[in-house]
Amino acid sequence: MRVITGSARGRRLHTLEGMDVRPTTDKVKEAMFSAIQFQLPGAQVLDLFAGSGQLGIEALSRGAAHGVFVDQSSRSIAVVRENLETTGFTDVSAVVLKSQMDFLRTTDQRFDIAFLDPPYGKGILEETLPVLSEYMNPGGIV
Repeated sequence: MRVITGSARGRRLHTLEGMDVRPTTDKVKEAMFSAIQFQLPGAQVLDLFAGSGQLGIEALSRGAAHGVFVDQSSRSIAVVRENLETTGFTDVSAVVLKSQMDFLRTTDQRFDIAFLDPPYGKGILEETLPVLSEYMNPGGIV
């Protein structure tokens, strides 16, 4: 897994091993970022269910101003921190060890772009999206 383009282009990212982890493929990541490329410069980005942090890191590499990485797994948070150090984005990032709902209930931040890739088949998106909408700037992208 690597950063596709931008200031951290080509840097290798670490991920957790196991069946619970599903890193986004380069092909899917490129398609996502092609669709939002003009909204990235200066954006406030949320990587909810961060995992390795690869989506938020890709956004930072392509010009986002700040990224918030949230995950409830301390193992995932350790990998996110490692990847932020590797890419040099620690100074423009915040890393939060909380569940998505605990984070949303306690933050006062607003976001331009939010990435969500929660575990499948558990109804997490249906629970999260209505609450997340309150924290998105006008015209924000989820």
